[in-house]
Amino acid sequence: MIKKITFIVIALLVAQMSFAQKKTMADRFFQKGDYIKAAEYYEKELKKERHKKAIENIAVCYYNIFEYRLASRYLKQLIKGKYVEKDKTYNNAYNFKLYQVLSALGDYETALDYFKRYKENESISLNKAESIDIIEAFKLKTPDYKIKKSQFNSDASDFGAVKFNDSVYFTSDRDNKQLLRKKYKWTHQSFLDIYAVKVNENNDTIGAVKSLTKTINSKLHEGNFCFTSDGNTLYISRSNYTDGKKEFNEQSANNIHLYKTTRTHGKWSKLEKLAFNKNGFSYQHPALSPDGKKLYFSSDIEGGYGSFDLYYVTIEVDGAFSEPVNLGQTINTENREHFPFISQQGHLFFASNGHLGLGMLDNFVSEYVNETFTKPINLGAPINSRYDDFNLNYHDAKEGFFSTNRNKKNDEIFKFKQTGEIFIREYINRFEVRDIDTKAYIPNAEVVLKDKKGSEKYTNTLDSLAFFNINLLADSYEFTAKNEAYLPNTLSVTVIEEQDQKHVLYLKKIPPPPPVDPVEVIIAEKKIDKKLKEEDPKRFELLTDVEGPPVVEKNGKLFFQLAPIYFDFGMWNIRADSKKILDELAAKLERYPNIYLKISSHTDSRGTVRYNQILSERRAESTRNYLALEGFINARRMKFQGFGELEPIVPCPMLNCTDEEHQLNRRSEFEIVKY
Repeated sequence: MIKKITFIVIALLVAQMSFAQKKTMADRFFQKGDYIKAAEYYEKELKKERHKKAIENIAVCYYNIFEYRLASRYLKQLIKGKYVEKDKTYNNAYNFKLYQVLSALGDYETALDYFKRYKENESISLNKAESIDIIEAFKLKTPDYKIKKSQFNSDASDFGAVKFNDSVYFTSDRDNKQLLRKKYKWTHQSFLDIYAVKVNENNDTIGAVKSLTKTINSKLHEGNFCFTSDGNTLYISRSNYTDGKKEFNEQSANNIHLYKTTRTHGKWSKLEKLAFNKNGFSYQHPALSPDGKKLYFSSDIEGGYGSFDLYYVTIEVDGAFSEPVNLGQTINTENREHFPFISQQGHLFFASNGHLGLGMLDNFVSEYVNETFTKPINLGAPINSRYDDFNLNYHDAKEGFFSTNRNKKNDEIFKFKQTGEIFIREYINRFEVRDIDTKAYIPNAEVVLKDKKGSEKYTNTLDSLAFFNINLLADSYEFTAKNEAYLPNTLSVTVIEEQDQKHVLYLKKIPPPPPVDPVEVIIAEKKIDKKLKEEDPKRFELLTDVEGPPVVEKNGKLFFQLAPIYFDFGMWNIRADSKKILDELAAKLERYPNIYLKISSHTDSRGTVRYNQILSERRAESTRNYLALEGFINARRMKFQGFGELEPIVPCPMLNCTDEEHQLNRRSEFEIVKY
């Protein structure tokens, strides 16, 4: 709700530029900040005639009352020039508003188009694809918090919870039960007051919610606040007024200023406006440093980087304040930064809609390192959502409160418990490659570690101790290993926060190749048509039989393929080395009783033609006789023929062959003539 007070100052400035012409009823409600009523009347006006001013103002109305779908409709009409005026230019701030409402509606891609347009109009570049990746990372990152809605919420807006001792103090516009109570035109609810409720160790309510004393709560707004460590001083954001009268700036707006009250003997003193407040500007959302020496706040004073920036003042020993110091461009953007909180470690938590986020206001943290605040980190889900998430503060090392309107109604207070490390840290991770069966290290493993974008973080060939250590950020990774004796494998790794881890990738040995089917090998080697098995099964059987001397086909004829049957020069008796070969042939012929053979014998070209013819016939006959007498093969199954030197394998004109070539010509062939 206090953020609504911030918005009204901006909205009224826009309104001042729009009211040079005659004011309508809608305009009057708009100028008063009654956006609900103003929207109703603008809707009626726009049905009659579409003026640019009315479209601008109704878009602001719906934006301010969180009707984001309606706001997006009119913002698009404004940007596309859907009105009667010829001048189609518009203020760049509306590009930013459309980016915000589309983000709140979950349409990040379209939203970033308008954010890019807004940035470029401010001479700032924006990489849309990179921005989408960042937003997706916000949504997908491992949550660092667990959250739960607080018990002391009401149907009104409740936010800004601060725990002190056994009570929680917070701001609310709930019904304060006052007679003739005034309502805030923007919300049609009561003005903001500060309330307190007693809680147990789980921060659950154990007493009634009570309004603080009238010394603190007035008829106007009292918003965000903070206690000193002893609880006896309270810094408060409240409507700017003096002696019970509101003070207005030059644009007739009532700004927010910072006040202080002290407690003596259990009673709070009259609120005192802090000296550095200047009329015409707002100062809000106070937060003290742990040592109480600096007061941080959000303000739209001149000289900042955006509409609201974060500042601090130094609190002197005598209670005086320094001039405000801007926290600089690392923290502040051209848009809004609000709700600072300084942790016990000095880290800055704050809400912003200028840094890239999930929607409207998001909670960020900036680590305090070497007396400097570092680049802010988006706290991600579930602390942040598409809607306004703000006012985060801790009451101990891990627990605290934040506020949100993610339920699309009023602001609500959630309590949280931090479960992860919110700052980017590297953690030691050990990677091992082991045999899945023996669990032993696999030497000479080639390993690659990649991040989720596919970039290599580590690559190496490991030694006999197949492991390595590496420092990694909490994120997702892919670990791959291979070895020539193993099947390669990949392990998906999630590096988690606040602990070192070990990741073991197991590899399985490459199994031995399946036994080769000798028949298939023969079919391939001999190029046998598999149709032969059905067309001529006996021929197929002979050609594929792997036992004993193989059968081969030459020029359409079948032959037993034997090692050479050698004869000594000029002799025809069977040599001892050939008997073993013929014994194997006899064994196969015995298995195939229907095979009939033709034994052909050849000589070399040495000797006369007649001599060689007779010699070859004798060698063929000798071979037949051995098979019949020693191999017990029926002689009628075998015929023989000698060819002398007429069919040499190696022609030897003029007897110029070598001994080896002559030996090749001295041969016997075993043709299957019937099967």
